[in-house]
Amino acid sequence: MEKKNENIQEEELKETEELTEEKNEDLEEIEEVEEVEENPVEQLEQQLDESESKYLKLYAEFENYKRRSREETERNNKYKNQSLATDLLSVLDNLERALQETGDSESFESLHKGVEMVYNDFLNKLEANGITQIKALDEPFDPNFHQAIMTEAKDGVESGVVIEEFQKGYLLKDRVIRPSMVKVSE
Repeated sequence: MEKKNENIQEEELKETEELTEEKNEDLEEIEEVEEVEENPVEQLEQQLDESESKYLKLYAEFENYKRRSREETERNNKYKNQSLATDLLSVLDNLERALQETGDSESFESLHKGVEMVYNDFLNKLEANGITQIKALDEPFDPNFHQAIMTEAKDGVESGVVIEEFQKGYLLKDRVIRPSMVKVSE
C-alpha cells in the first residue's frame, strides 16, 4: 500500500508540476501580451511628446521672428527721416549764417526779422519730428556727440570742456545725425 501511496503522490506531484509549468507559461504569455499592448501606447505617447516638442520649438521660433520683424519695422520708422534731416541741416546752417549778418537799414531789419521767423519755425518743425540740437557749449567733451577740431588752454576752464562751437550738431531721436564741431579746453 505504501507503494501505491508513493505512486499516487508521485503522480500528484508530477501533475502539480505540470500544472505549475502550464500556469507559468500562461503567465509569461499574458505578460508578453501586456508588453505588446503597452508598447503601442508608449510609442504613441513618445510620438505625441516629440510632436509637441517640435510644435513648441516652431511656435517659439515664429514668435521670435515676429518680435524681430516688429522691432526692425519700429527702428526703420523711427529713423526713416534721417536722410531728409541730414539734407535739411545745410539749409539750417545757411539760415544761421544769414542771422549773423548785421545791417543798419530799415529794409535789412525787416529782412532779418523775416529770416529769424523762418529759422525759428524751421527749428520747431524739426523738433516736432524728433530732430534736436546737441548742447555743446560749456559741456564736458563727449566723443559720442562732439567732434573736436581744436584744443586750446583757457584760464578758469577745466580740461575737457567745450569752449567754442563751430558747427551745431543734431540728434534724430537718440541717434547722432551730425556731431557738433567744437574747440575743447586743454
